[in-house]
Formats: sequence, C-alpha cells, structure tokens
Amino acid sequence: MTVARAVETLLPDYQIIYYGDLARTPYGNKSSEAIIEYSLNNTAFLLEHGARVIIIACNSAASVASDILRQQFNAPIFEVITPAVERAVISSVTGKIGIIGTRATIRSGIYEQKIIQQAPGFRVFSKACPLLVPLVEEGWTDARETKMILRKYLAPLKQKQIDTLVLGCTHYPLLKDLIQYRMGKSRVRLIDSSIEVALTLQKYLSENPEFGKTLQRGSENKYFVSDMTKAAVNTAEKIFGRHMDLKKV
Repeated sequence: MTVARAVETLLPDYQIIYYGDLARTPYGNKSSEAIIEYSLNNTAFLLEHGARVIIIACNSAASVASDILRQQFNAPIFEVITPAVERAVISSVTGKIGIIGTRATIRSGIYEQKIIQQAPGFRVFSKACPLLVPLVEEGWTDARETKMILRKYLAPLKQKQIDTLVLGCTHYPLLKDLIQYRMGKSRVRLIDSSIEVALTLQKYLSENPEFGKTLQRGSENKYFVSDMTKAAVNTAEKIFGRHMDLKKV
C-alpha cells in the first residue's frame, strides 16, 4: 500500500490496479518456493484485470521472484529493491550501508549483492526484523513495545556507524519517524523503497512516452485484497489519508 500511495502521488493520471495478498502475508517468513508461487498467482491476477505494468511492491517477493516473473510474463516489471540500492549507493558518504527487512529478504542477500556490484568497496550490514510487519499490521506504529523492539533491532547497525539505512520492507515507511529518531536524523539517511520505485516508474514513462500513451488514464483506481480485516482497513486509510474501498477477492 505504501508503494501504491507513492505511485498514486507521483503519477495521479494513471489507473492503479492493486492486489494485496493479506490472507497469506507476511511473506517474509515463507519459503522461497511459496513466495514464487504466490507471486506468479498475483501477477496473473493483475494482468487479467487489465494491468500493463507490474510493480512487485514487496521486498520479500522481489528478492526471490523477480527474474522468474520476467521470464513468465511479457510486461514491464519493476521491483522495489534495485531503485533503493541505486539511491543508497548515491547517498552514502562513508560506504557503510545498513539494510533492515524480513527474514526472506535478508536471507536472500540480494541487497548486499546489488550494492557490492555497484560499489565494490562498500560495506553492507543487514538485520532481519521479523516482528515489525505484524506490529504494523496490528496498527502498533507508536506503541511502547514497538519502540523497544526497534531499539533492539537497530542497535547493531548503530554500532557499525552506518550513514545510510535502507527500509527493505514496504511496511517500514509506517515506522519511518521512529526509525529515524533512533538512528539519528543528522547521522543516517533513510531510503524508502516505496518512493524510489515510484520515481523509477515515473522516469520510465517519461522516457517511453509512446508506451505511456497506451496505459489507462482517468479511470478509478481499484484496490483488491485476498482478506479483509478491520486492522487492514485502518492501515489502508492511514496510508492513503482517506476512506478506502477495498474489494475482497
């Protein structure tokens, strides 16, 4: 939803068809095989409902399923990892970059691989934060317990004196203020993959105007979910700042 909101803000004229697989989340504690299967299902659903461009708006799915989706489907496919890596490399002065994400994302090592490919002399420090996604989905974005857990997760990265921290999960922007406070506003720059992938898509469409003309414009955005809970609706409305009409499918 944070990715959809970023795309909606930067590219308001284009129609968004969103699918949130709430029934099977979080993906971060699933096997690679399960995540790939879910990602194939989800992409097929979006294409069947008229999508022409796909954004893998989940770091866990992007880390293990991007290449397979590009092989299986004939559509431009964007993911949240590459744009965040590019911004992190540009932003870091000391060459010390931290990554926080789900177990699946951190286990894949994809951020480290991509950063070192672009900047061989950089050092990357990763930390899996499995408790953050359920806390966000419960709406505990300002709870004392969340602050305590964040402090424990972030402490090793602070000790490494990183100057750039990638929020390697699209849930984490909802905790951005808490994370920034604990890392130090003047010392560490946070990289929000939601914003970076939206900027990448904006650039792609500006460089490919003929393709952009083929995309649906002026139509109402559609937001599908595989499960409906009060917490999910509350989170959606917090992210988008308005009433959200989520359709369960």
